Amino acid sequence: MITTKQRAYLRGLANKEDAIIQIGKNGIGDNLLKTVSDALEARELVKLTIMETVEESPKELMTLLTEALGCEAVQVIGRKLVLYRESKENKKIVLPR
Repeated sequence: MITTKQRAYLRGLANKEDAIIQIGKNGIGDNLLKTVSDALEARELVKLTIMETVEESPKELMTLLTEALGCEAVQVIGRKLVLYRESKENKKIVLPR
């Protein structure tokens, strides 16, 4: 579980990042989960864009992703999600205490 201070720090880092994954009309499937999981392992902080054709709300998608991937919800702004999960092998982000 990350603290409010750590979440604020991650939001600041995410502002500079571009969304690297799009969630399309097919929603969350096995391929998307694997892609997001691999991206989290490589980068630790990942920004996703939700297409207009997706039926679920951004908050519903965030809940589904955090439960399926064991990651932290950093923020939801409009149709963008930011997720964080500490890498098992190559830690890149040092969180404030």
